[in-house]
Amino acid sequence: MRLLIASDAWHPQVNGVVRSLEQMVRRAPAHGFRASVLSPSEFPSMPLPGYPEIRLACPVPKRLSARWDEFAPTHVHIATEGPVGFAVRRRCLAQRLPFTTSYHTRFPEYLAARMPVPEAWSYAYLRRFHGAAHGTMVSTASLQGELEARGFGRIMRWTRGVDTDLFRPADPGTPEPADLAGLPRPFFLFVGRLAIEKNVAAFLALDLPGTKVVVGDGPDRGRLQSLAPEARFLGTRTGSDLAAIYAACDAFVFPSMTDTFGIVLLEALACGLPVAALPVPGPLDVIGGSGVGVLDPDLREAALGALSLSRAACRSEALRRGWDESARQFFGNILLARGQAKPKAA
Repeated sequence: MRLLIASDAWHPQVNGVVRSLEQMVRRAPAHGFRASVLSPSEFPSMPLPGYPEIRLACPVPKRLSARWDEFAPTHVHIATEGPVGFAVRRRCLAQRLPFTTSYHTRFPEYLAARMPVPEAWSYAYLRRFHGAAHGTMVSTASLQGELEARGFGRIMRWTRGVDTDLFRPADPGTPEPADLAGLPRPFFLFVGRLAIEKNVAAFLALDLPGTKVVVGDGPDRGRLQSLAPEARFLGTRTGSDLAAIYAACDAFVFPSMTDTFGIVLLEALACGLPVAALPVPGPLDVIGGSGVGVLDPDLREAALGALSLSRAACRSEALRRGWDESARQFFGNILLARGQAKPKAA
């Protein structure tokens, strides 16, 4: 089966959507699929105002048709609700080709934080966008319940995973990463996009001992550095470099109130790093009552409480959350959607 994944989020972006999709592409052959990603890199594009690392594509119909004919997809998965996703959705409807979608990001809340756009308007658009699909995949039970309450239908569960070979505790005797050497402990770590919706300022405002460490980049970096000049900002890190930073720290602080999942939570746990977060969807689904994190409305209390948790237990919890299970759900959902598919008129 030839699976075309349409996504407005792809390399060089570093985020949970990209990580999830690249893992599905990698595992596609084991599930009987040949997968290809259609991304903004294949079309003329412009940087998103205020967020230059994100490109807004202009899907030229002639290029889209050539790409479509070359790959000849038998199923399409639309990962994002942007220009690429919308153009591919329109083609699927015109050709009566079954497709699935996934809901990764709380765009209504993010948009409302930047512009005076009522969330109800954005949700109406998203409900229409996803309503044409034969299934919409979401990462958690709480998000499924929330979307169903807003009138979304045909919801499918697709959990996320973590590479436990890459993200793992440091071997005994491993020295601290050079970026952290000599800084006062304990190390409280944040990893993610530096944007207003991530609520990083709440983390930086906490009265905590030791050192706050921030990994990531984004449009809010300058403001955040001015708020907390004593914090250690390391920029974007990936691969073994990122894993080493996780493993060297003492607690992972996740201040976001809007993430639909938070793959960084699993990466931290895989490195033996306990989590501190707010008791909101995302952390509640990933951490819950597992004992590998502290969820508290007082984020400072959560961060201090996480210091006493078992690092071995964190690792054990992550070992249950591999990408193989995530892929089994993803490709199983596609097969289920195809079996139930009833073509819609354009």
